[in-house]
Amino acid sequence: MSRDAMQATISGYFAAIRAMDEAAFTAIFAPDATSHDPVGAPPFSGHDGLRKFFGGMKSTFKELDMQATAVYINKNEAAVHWQADGVGKNGKTTHFTGINVFDFNLNGQISNLRAYWDPRAMMAQLKD
Repeated sequence: MSRDAMQATISGYFAAIRAMDEAAFTAIFAPDATSHDPVGAPPFSGHDGLRKFFGGMKSTFKELDMQATAVYINKNEAAVHWQADGVGKNGKTTHFTGINVFDFNLNGQISNLRAYWDPRAMMAQLKD
């Protein structure tokens, strides 16, 4: 898989989140993909699991502007530092950062995602 193809998949991942587009988000992943988002929580597996994850994100955020700030690609993996600014359903705002490690299959889809970030700190900002 080319670096350009991996970069396009990464860009599509963040664009789908910003647009809150569940179909586009799910399509970026292989049908048997696993997402550890965040690492340490139970993983989401397959497209059904990814739709469940995305539903949780949509139920938390009215808006979520998530941007890659640095991308490091090596072979079929990429580590991406990102930052996010969100507006919760309650109108509160949050700013948080993290690192995603993506593994890609030969079709250019994400086969495994490991996301390192602190959901407790993010949720604390959104509390009423």
